[in-house]
Parts: sequence; C-alpha cells; structure tokens
Amino acid sequence: MEATLFSFPSSKPPSPSLTQTQSKTLLTRPTNPFISLTPRPARHHHRLPTIRSAISRTKKEQTVETIKENLENCHLLAGIKYKGLTVKQFQDLRKVLPGTTKLIVAKNTLVYKAIEGTPWEALKPCMTGMNAWLFVHSEEIPPAIKPYRDFQKEKKLDSNDFTGAVFEGKFYAPGDFKQLETMPTRAEIYAKLLGTLNSPASSLVGTIQAPARELVMLLKAYVQKLEEESGGGQ
Repeated sequence: MEATLFSFPSSKPPSPSLTQTQSKTLLTRPTNPFISLTPRPARHHHRLPTIRSAISRTKKEQTVETIKENLENCHLLAGIKYKGLTVKQFQDLRKVLPGTTKLIVAKNTLVYKAIEGTPWEALKPCMTGMNAWLFVHSEEIPPAIKPYRDFQKEKKLDSNDFTGAVFEGKFYAPGDFKQLETMPTRAEIYAKLLGTLNSPASSLVGTIQAPARELVMLLKAYVQKLEEESGGGQ
C-alpha cells in the first residue's frame, strides 16, 4: 500500500526576516499626511506675576511712602552704616534714641526714590553699602546725634559710623559731623540771648553778625520768650 504523507503547518513563529516583497511594501507605503515627523519647537510659557512678587512690590511702595512721611518736618537726615549690627543692638539703639528721631532700615534705592527731586537728594553720596536712616524731627541737632555716638562708643562699633547727613540742604560727610555735633542747643541760645540783651550795644552788633542760622534761632527764641511772658501776664 502506498503511504500518503500529510504535511501540517508548523507551530513555530515565522522568521523575523522580511522577504523582498515585504520590504518593498514597507518602503513604498504612503505616509500619513497628518503625522509630522519634524520635531515641534519647545513651548515657552510666560509666567504670570506671582502673589509673592505683588506683595514685594506693595511692600516697596509702602517703604517709599513711609520715608516720604518721615521727611515731613524733618530737620536732618543721616545715614548710619549698619552692616554687622545684630537685631538686639538695633532694639537697644531704638530705646536710647530720643522721641524726636526715627530710625528706619531701608534699601538705598528706595530711599533715593523718595528723596529724588527734593533738597534731600544731596544725600546721594551715602547711597552705597548698607544703611540705616536717622530722621531728626527737631531743631535740636546735637541732642539727636549724641545718643548714637554714646551707643557707638559703648558697644565699640567704630566701623558703624555715620555715612553722611543732609541738614538745611547741605551735605555733611562723616568728617564734617563735628559741625553738627557742636551746634548750639536751644538752652544755649536762650542764655546767649539773655546775655546779649543785658550787654552793651557792641555785643548786640556782634550777635547780628553771627551765622544766619544762629541769628534766626536767636530771633525765634526771643519771640518765644515774649510770647511766654505775654501769656504769663494774662
């Protein structure tokens, strides 16, 4: 009997190699016109202003306004080099300053923005380094400066000196502070006025020839003295 052989399909997976016909099919297959092979450029997202930056801007504006408010009725504005001072030293310093002064820590850029276009702009040479700003709201300049001088000596803060000041539109460099610290006080002006009124005319002429500021202070003191006497007599 003749044997018949049956062939069955193999269970093994087909070979991964492509036939020539399959290769041609892949090479000639049309590309999808809706799919771009060109890489898309990276998108740059513009960040919107954050809440933090808005708060920072508002705080800067408030600082400028605070400086402007303290410039009202201000007779002297001085810069103090505060680099190296501790928080406690600042607290102690504020305690010894008279009530007619105000100590503010602010960036030079914000201070300059507040004083730009005013007579206080003469303070521009101080706009370097780290400054604290002393506002003096009194004509009594020496008593306003002396507490810091005493504090500076007590704490041995030789490097934390005044960086400059403006008084009556004039800039005083650190080496010129002796002139500010030795100005006559109101009590001294009263004493000089009383001595002048009780002295010969030659002394009065000498007083009139005194510096303009001292003469103005004398006249103010005299007017105040007359007002006090007039008020006391009523």
